[in-house]
Amino acid sequence: MSLPHRWRRTITAAPAAPRWSPRRREAVAFYMFISPWLIGFVFLTLGPMLVSFGISFTDYNLLTPPRFVGLKNYEFMLKDRLFWKALEVTSLYTLAYVPTELVGGLSLALLMNQRVRGISVFRTIYYLPSVLSGMAFVVVWMWLLHPNGLFNGLLESVGLPRQRWLTNPNTALLSLWLMSLWGLGRTAVIYLAGLKNVPKEMLEAAAIDGANVAQAFFRVTLPLLTPTIFFNLVLSIISTFQTFTSAFVATNGGPLNSTLFYVLYLYRVAFEPPFRMGYASALAWVLFLAVLAQTLLVVRSASRWVFYEGARV
Repeated sequence: MSLPHRWRRTITAAPAAPRWSPRRREAVAFYMFISPWLIGFVFLTLGPMLVSFGISFTDYNLLTPPRFVGLKNYEFMLKDRLFWKALEVTSLYTLAYVPTELVGGLSLALLMNQRVRGISVFRTIYYLPSVLSGMAFVVVWMWLLHPNGLFNGLLESVGLPRQRWLTNPNTALLSLWLMSLWGLGRTAVIYLAGLKNVPKEMLEAAAIDGANVAQAFFRVTLPLLTPTIFFNLVLSIISTFQTFTSAFVATNGGPLNSTLFYVLYLYRVAFEPPFRMGYASALAWVLFLAVLAQTLLVVRSASRWVFYEGARV
C-alpha cells in the first residue's frame, strides 16, 4: 500500500544531518590526540601546583589538618638563614655553570662538526655520558674525587698535595661544578644541529670576500647560531636552579652547608621532621617565581642579540 502524498513529502523534506567542516574535524582530532597530555597536565601538574599554592599559606606537617597562617611562611623566609644560604649557593653555581655549559658545549660541537674519519663514533662517545642516570654519574665522580681516587693520584704524580674535594668547604662546590661538565655532550648535540643549519653558501661568500676562519665564525656562524644559544641558555638556567641529585648523593648539602642547593633545602624542609610542608610549598613558589623572572628577562633581552635568518627577533 503506498503512502499518502503529504506523508511522502514530509519524509523526503526531513533535514539532513549536519556535517562538520574540515576545519572543525581537524580541531576535534587535534584535541583528541593531545587529550592524554592535557589530562596529565591538569591532574599531575596544574592541580598539584594550585594545591601547593594553597598549602603555602598554612602550617601543615602531613599528619594533622592544615592550619591557615596567612603570610607567616613567607615572612619567616626573610629571616631564615638557611634560605639565604641555599639561594647564595644556587646563584654561585648558576653563575659558574651556565657560561661553562654554553662555551664548553659550543667548543665541543665545533670539534664534532669536523669532517674526519670516524667522527660519528666520537659524537656517540661524547654524548653517551649525558644519557646516564644522575645517580650513576655521581657515584663515578665520587670515586674519582675520593681522597685515594684518580684526581688525587694525578696531583701526587706532579708533586701537588692531595685535596679533600668533597669534604672541604672551599672545594666542595667546585667539585660539583666539575661533575656538571660530564653532561656537556647533551648541549653539544643541540649546538651541532644548529651548526648543520648554517648555510654553506654564506660561509663560501665570506671566504671569497677574504674572511679567515675566525672572522667567518664570529661574523657569520655565531650570529646564525644565536637561536640555539638562546635555547640552551634558557634550559641551562632552569636546570641549574633545579640541581638536586649531585648535591644530595655526593655531599648532602655539606660540608658546613657549602653545597646546600635550593631544591635540596626544600626537600629537607618538606620530608625531614618536623615535615614543614607549608613552608616547603612557599619555598617552591618562590623558586618558581625566581626562575620565571630570569627566563622572562632572557626572553625580553633576546630582541637585542638573537637573529633568525637575517632578521632580528
